[in-house]
Amino acid sequence: MRDYVKRGKEFFSDTVGELKRCSWPSKKELLEQTLLVIVSVVILALFVAGIDAINLRIINWLTLD
Repeated sequence: MRDYVKRGKEFFSDTVGELKRCSWPSKKELLEQTLLVIVSVVILALFVAGIDAINLRIINWLTLD
């Protein structure tokens, strides 16, 4: 049991050390990248919805006529 506690402490200590060495984005960079992701997701969602609507019309045309 003590080995698990020791290994757990080492893990968290190593994790904190790694996080201190990371380079974090500035607030401006973070906001720009977040906006880019949101815009990209909206564009992709609209594209997928458009393709879905087209496929639905094609399937309805093929099966109902």
